[in-house]
Amino acid sequence: MEYQLHLIKDKKLGPLLNQANHTIKKRKNTPVRLMASIISQQLSTKVAAIIFSRFLALFEGKEPSCEQVLNCTNDQLRSIGLSQSKVHYIQNVAEFFIANKITDKQLYAMKPDAIIDLLTQIKGVGKWTVQMLMLFSLGQEDVFAVDDLGIQQAMIRLYKIKYETKKELHTKMLAISSKYSPYSSYACLHLWQWKDQGAI
Repeated sequence: MEYQLHLIKDKKLGPLLNQANHTIKKRKNTPVRLMASIISQQLSTKVAAIIFSRFLALFEGKEPSCEQVLNCTNDQLRSIGLSQSKVHYIQNVAEFFIANKITDKQLYAMKPDAIIDLLTQIKGVGKWTVQMLMLFSLGQEDVFAVDDLGIQQAMIRLYKIKYETKKELHTKMLAISSKYSPYSSYACLHLWQWKDQGAI
């Protein structure tokens, strides 16, 4: 694949590319994808998946519209294992998408920085959350999640990064990741996979 021809130039990352071929696709129902990102904040992948399945169960297993989410009571949303703050954040997403009439098509066509500027206006939605949306739902191939704990752990191990402050770590990660562009999203997928396979 084209991204592999580019990323294999990195001597540290190159050997990880043999694990699998990754694809990045556009997915529909962006507000629900964003809600899923909020649900997954500070949770393991497994726990997040369980809570998201409970979330869908509130709507007979189907992905809800923003209006349906707002019709749920706080108690219903709390009952699936969400904190009160996450309940409010999910409601904020629904309200924002309705008020601004945001569509999937509109987001697909926007530049990464513009997407971040737009969606981080929603209380409870930070840059990392939007980056996960761009990578897993909007088909963006050049997303580097410098704030993601898994990416940090993988790069510290893989590149033997020495640092004293979080700022220094970020600076070194960004310097390394500049070589990933325009396929940073794929690099993140391989780093996550390497970490999840027990390399760390």
